[in-house]
Amino acid sequence: MQPMQAALQVTTQSLDDGAVAAVSESAGNALAASNDLDMLQLILHASLPVQLVMLLLLLASIASWVIIFRKKKVLDRALQEADDFEEKFWSGADLGKLYDSAQRNADGGMEAIFEAGLREFNKSRRRGLEDGRLQLEAAQRAMRATSSREIDDLERNLEFLANVGSISPYIGLFGTVWGIMISFQGLANVKEATIATVAPGISEALIATAMGLFAAIPAVWAYNRYATRVERVAVKYEAFQEEFSSILQRQAE
Repeated sequence: MQPMQAALQVTTQSLDDGAVAAVSESAGNALAASNDLDMLQLILHASLPVQLVMLLLLLASIASWVIIFRKKKVLDRALQEADDFEEKFWSGADLGKLYDSAQRNADGGMEAIFEAGLREFNKSRRRGLEDGRLQLEAAQRAMRATSSREIDDLERNLEFLANVGSISPYIGLFGTVWGIMISFQGLANVKEATIATVAPGISEALIATAMGLFAAIPAVWAYNRYATRVERVAVKYEAFQEEFSSILQRQAE
């Protein structure tokens, strides 16, 4: 009995050592595979279509961030200038002095709307137009035209952000589908399909999706935020036009 027990112990120990060795080898292979899945290396070794997709998404993301920072500065200035001019306008300042100042320093915004309206109103009077209603309508047309130009300037490049936000995920998805397709085509050339075989191709494909989302999410957020702020500026301009029209109407009567 003792020789048999000794043989069983030796066999069990050999099996345990083999299992440990197999587990260690698997862990080593997994660690090596994870080290191989370096993001930069995946991008550099990706197929040409996937690289082009990534480059396009990178350029779209950079352009979006440039527009985001510039548009924030423009909208902040537009709102601040509108508030500052309204404060001067309703402080009881002489309209003639405000008009002269607007002609010298008009950079756009509410000040330009005021200058255009009063200029057209005065021009109608100098032409001998005695009908106050026609004088007022001429001033209102000038203010509406100027306001439209100012809003168009504020909305510039917002369409680009909207396009990036809506198209980038699909471009990234195209890169993902292409990368996965290439990975599965590569399986035809190997005798044994393993996770390590397809992992690099699938990883590079998923990077394209991640880059698409990275480009799209800030663009969508910025578009929604800035479109709301442009609407706020437009409401301020419209309210000022109505209030200034009331003042001009009293002068025309």
